[in-house]
Amino acid sequence: MNRRTESGAAAVSASDLSVTYPGGGGRDAFLALNGLTFDVAEGSTLGIVGESGSGKSTFLRVLAGETGPSAAGVPSITGGDVTVLGTRMRRASRRRRTRLSATVGYLAQNAGSALDPQLTVGENIASPIFARDRRFDEREAGRRVFTLVDAVALPSSVLALFPHELSSGQRQRVAIARSLVLGPRLWVADEPTAGIDVLGRDAVLDLLRGLQQRAGFSAVIGSHDIAVASRLSSRLVLLNRGVMVGLGTIDDLLTAPDHPYVAGLKASLADAERGRAGPGRAGSTQAGGTQANGTQANGTQANGTQENGTQADFTRADGTQANGVDVQ
Repeated sequence: MNRRTESGAAAVSASDLSVTYPGGGGRDAFLALNGLTFDVAEGSTLGIVGESGSGKSTFLRVLAGETGPSAAGVPSITGGDVTVLGTRMRRASRRRRTRLSATVGYLAQNAGSALDPQLTVGENIASPIFARDRRFDEREAGRRVFTLVDAVALPSSVLALFPHELSSGQRQRVAIARSLVLGPRLWVADEPTAGIDVLGRDAVLDLLRGLQQRAGFSAVIGSHDIAVASRLSSRLVLLNRGVMVGLGTIDDLLTAPDHPYVAGLKASLADAERGRAGPGRAGSTQAGGTQANGTQANGTQANGTQENGTQADFTRADGTQANGVDVQ
C-alpha cells in the first residue's frame, strides 16, 4: 500500500534542533547538533551527508527514538525539537518512543555486523515482530520474512543459515530486510551500503529506491558518500561539525558553494569523475573529500546454495523448524 498523504504533510520536522551528549566520567558535555531546521515530506526521501563526527548518526538516532534524559552515550535534545510522524521527540516518554518504533524502521550503522549470531537469518529478520508480539502467527511472520528476503535479492536458502555463513554484503542485506519487516511509515538508515562492494552497491541502491517508491514510506538516509546519498534522494542536507551547511539538490548545492566544506565536496566529485574516466576504475566520493576505490565482487553466494523458490525454512536457533512455513 502506498502511504503518500496530502501534499505538504511532514514525516519529519526539525525546528532549531540541538542535541548534546552529556558529560560524565571526566568528560565534558558535547554539542553534536546545533540549530537544524528542515522538513521531510511524507512519502519523500532526504539524504544526510557528512563525514565522521558531522552529527548525521546522532540525528538518525534521535529520529529512531534513541534519545532521552541525560545518560552516558545517549543523545539528549537540549534545544528546539524534532517531530517524527506527529510525535515531538523532546518531551516524548519512553512508552511513546517505544510505540513510535513500530512505525519507524531503523538501520543502525554497521547493522549487518550486529546481527544476533545465535539466530538464523530468518529469525534475525523476524525478531522485531516477536519482540512486539510473542504470539504473532509464525506462518504470517514467515511470509513477511520470505517476501523481504526476495525483495533484497537474496535466495530463500539463506533463511536457515547463520550470520557468520554469509558475506558482509549479504549480512547488510539481511539487516536492511530486518529494518523493514514491520512495514514502517518512516525508514531511517545509517550507511545502508556498508559492507557492500562497489560493484554490488549500485544494485542495492536501485533496490532500495524501488522499495521506497513501491511502498511509499518516507526515508531519511545518512551517508559519508555524497554519490550514494544523491542516488537515493534528490534533496540533501550537508552537515559539518554538527551544523547544516547546505540544503537542496546536489546541483543547487555545488553550483556556487558558499562554505569551505561544500567547496571541498565539489572538488572531490570532480576528481572522482576524472578517476572513473580511466580504465578499470570504480570509485565513490566520501564526504571528507577523498575517493574510495572499489574492489571486485566475487559473485559467490553463501555455501553455493540455490534459490528453491518454494519454501522458507524458518529454522529456530536450536535446529528445529517452525511449522515448515509454506510461502508459495
